[in-house]
Amino acid sequence: MALVNKIIPFSCIDGPGNRTAIFFQGCNFKCTYCHNPETINKCINCKRCISVCPVKALDIENEKVIWNESKCVQCDRCIRECSHLSTPKTKNLSVDELFNEIKEISPFIQGITVSGGECTLNADFLIDLFKKVKNELGLTCFVDTNGGIDLSEYEELVDITDKFMLDVKSIDEDEHIKVTGTSNNIVLKNLKYLLAKNKLYEVRTVIAPNLDNEKTVLEVSKIIKDKCKYKFNAYRKYGVRKEGIDLHGEVGPSEEEINNLKSLCKDVSNF
Repeated sequence: MALVNKIIPFSCIDGPGNRTAIFFQGCNFKCTYCHNPETINKCINCKRCISVCPVKALDIENEKVIWNESKCVQCDRCIRECSHLSTPKTKNLSVDELFNEIKEISPFIQGITVSGGECTLNADFLIDLFKKVKNELGLTCFVDTNGGIDLSEYEELVDITDKFMLDVKSIDEDEHIKVTGTSNNIVLKNLKYLLAKNKLYEVRTVIAPNLDNEKTVLEVSKIIKDKCKYKFNAYRKYGVRKEGIDLHGEVGPSEEEINNLKSLCKDVSNF
């Protein structure tokens, strides 16, 4: 079983082609600029969310908060009420249950992409899911990860995954700790490991104010060269919690700044 936050049946931004994107609940990073911080922690059943639901889509059963999806109007008041960076709107699914949801739309997609939260916290679940999806549906399987789990210890997952999309938040360890709460040692190890195995589809960096974006882009570009895509995600304040806005501000990077970083990237990586 694995806790799933949401499933987007059709997405054109989570890898090549039309893909089903599956977002798992729970993350080992706590990024300052996270725009969906409700995926970071699992619900602790504090029950604060129940009273704010306008349609009574939340209830208590055996001291656990239960979400009735059929009643829910997606107003997100429960998420805004939660002080734990969580949500009651999750589903605990088996591999077979999740596979059946994918199977229903499989004629219309090229593959699936698992994300989060941090999907690799469910590595064994992903291995079983990918085996069924590839063997029975013939779809490609991509992993969108923050790189915080040492993937060299999960060789079976790496081998069965078609490609990875890896976040590199910052090349500087101290800055990475400031942004995520943890070191980037494993992230950079994964970057080089996946490149060596030709398993990287793209690397992504969030370009946010008050970070040394130029240093990160320069050093990451030197590492990946032209071996995979390098995508910049521009910081936006929407959905970001207060401490993130306090650090990064209300305004994201300018188009000029993004273009300058693109030029820097091209100069060193031969894109």
